[in-house]
Amino acid sequence: MSDASGEYVGVQLDERAVRVLAHPLRSRLLGRLRTEGPATATELAARLQTNTGATSYHLRALEQVGLVADTGAGEGRRRLWRAATDFHSWTESDFADDPDARTALDWLQRDYLRQFAARAEQWHDSASAWPAEWVDVLGQSDTVVTVTPEQTADLNAELAAVVERYRMLGAGDPRARRVFLYRHTSPLDPHPPEDGEPEPTRDPEQ
Repeated sequence: MSDASGEYVGVQLDERAVRVLAHPLRSRLLGRLRTEGPATATELAARLQTNTGATSYHLRALEQVGLVADTGAGEGRRRLWRAATDFHSWTESDFADDPDARTALDWLQRDYLRQFAARAEQWHDSASAWPAEWVDVLGQSDTVVTVTPEQTADLNAELAAVVERYRMLGAGDPRARRVFLYRHTSPLDPHPPEDGEPEPTRDPEQ
């Protein structure tokens, strides 16, 4: 999905949207609409092994915060739903003084980690059946960089720009496949630093 200019559409979540999205079924419904395209509540319920009534209720909740929309292409009472945006983001510090939003955001982030782990295991289970040209370039990797908060922001912006360049690069090529790409950054030492306390560094050549 993209806007009239062809660019992907994102949204910054506010506290209300975070609370709405922090639900096991709603999170999966939005993910399915974004990756698989428009669908009815009945179709989504079958894919997610739930009932149509609950699915319709949660789709309407997502609609109220602008995350999904009715395409208008359904017939009668049969509504065809689509994702209203391609991706969402948030700023952690915006919710520092809102305990309910913080709790919802904590659940949402842990849910995304669970989804990542499930997809990673799914790939490991099926990798042996894929051609070597794919097996050799998919999977996980990690490294360590030493950066300031400002440099981390620059790093994230550069990585986002690279992803944007490749987002539809293979479109039209029969060999191309859609690929999940996750980015996760976290400190090597999870303990928060004291003000002005430098982190010990190691010469990468040692």
